[in-house]
Amino acid sequence: MTTWKDAPTKSVDVDGVEFVYREIGPEDGIPVVFLHHFTAVLDDWDPRVVEGIAAQHRVIAFDNRGVGGTGSKVPADIERMAQDAIAFIRALGLAKVDLFGFSLGGGVAQMVALQEPELVRRMILTGTGPRGGGGIDRMTRIVGLAYAKAALTRSDARNFLFFPRTAEGRRAAAEYLTRLGERTSNRDKKISLQARRAQLKAIVQSGKHAPDDLSVISQPVFVANGDNDLMVASEHSADLAERLPNSKLTIYPDSGHGGVFQQYRTFVPEALAFLAEASITTEGDR
Repeated sequence: MTTWKDAPTKSVDVDGVEFVYREIGPEDGIPVVFLHHFTAVLDDWDPRVVEGIAAQHRVIAFDNRGVGGTGSKVPADIERMAQDAIAFIRALGLAKVDLFGFSLGGGVAQMVALQEPELVRRMILTGTGPRGGGGIDRMTRIVGLAYAKAALTRSDARNFLFFPRTAEGRRAAAEYLTRLGERTSNRDKKISLQARRAQLKAIVQSGKHAPDDLSVISQPVFVANGDNDLMVASEHSADLAERLPNSKLTIYPDSGHGGVFQQYRTFVPEALAFLAEASITTEGDR
């Protein structure tokens, strides 16, 4: 199997806009489409998670409209982000996919399932919560403080946002950021200032939006987070699982927003088992 660091960057025309993407894994079966977090581009996916899922599934990760190497501008609401994601999936000729949404990507994945339910078989939603879940003002302050600390220490803000500031958390952060640097050539374009601002506006609007009726999402959903998420409070992930009628919830101990990256050795097998299940119960897995 091609490793994530060696995966070629491809492109597809979506209504006149070139969308860039990478894919690895077997060609048969239902693919897993990855939807990424605030300010992230293709190079920000953890190789161990991508390669772990790709051991059994075709994995497709892409830059949505205006992100990284994809053209145009980022829309300032998650409904339009979802519409663009749907258009990308359709442009690849796919009729059914599984979705893996992390953080902002988890919000977009929910919108995809609400807008085009027939397109989605299963979803994995990590480090995310329901629209209108509250706490958006708290998150904005935390993110601002983390970026200030990162600037002062000349380090990556994800050290402060994704991982607990414990000895184990610091070690996990260092290993995660090292993994992100494994790809040394043909790297993606950095996120633009316009994309950052539009994504932040979309996140704020989502936090203040009226809650969606998630009871209409009948697909099986695996919700996961760390037990100390500073960006999306861990209880919001629990709330999300409660609102979804066919869900499974896992909260990883001693972990933060990036809990699935810190605990990838546990998360990947759980994700593969979930994707392989014929059905899922509602209460027994909570």
